[in-house]
Amino acid sequence: MSDFYCDEALSGRTPVTVVAETATVLAFEHTRPSYPVHIVVVPKRHVPSLIDLGDRGEKVIGEVMAVVREVAARVCGEHGAASVVTNVGSYQESKHLHVHVVYRGDPGAGQL
Repeated sequence: MSDFYCDEALSGRTPVTVVAETATVLAFEHTRPSYPVHIVVVPKRHVPSLIDLGDRGEKVIGEVMAVVREVAARVCGEHGAASVVTNVGSYQESKHLHVHVVYRGDPGAGQL
């Protein structure tokens, strides 16, 4: 099972640029961004996915979404737009709950 977030980002093995942090959630700039702004929000303890919360239960969703909301508001304020995305199943490359907050670029410039 691949878990970049526990194995690399949260362990400190791969340095990350922190955007926001609480006692239970970390938001940081994606280490290989696909967009002009690409931030990842993860729970600090392992949670397999949005549909498999493991032993963390529903509380973890509220904790993660509170940080996602803060980060998305900041990105939207700075750039005028933001997208919030998560993946499950075979679309989820790293098997750790994570949410992407991105600004994809100026819609008028054809960068959607």
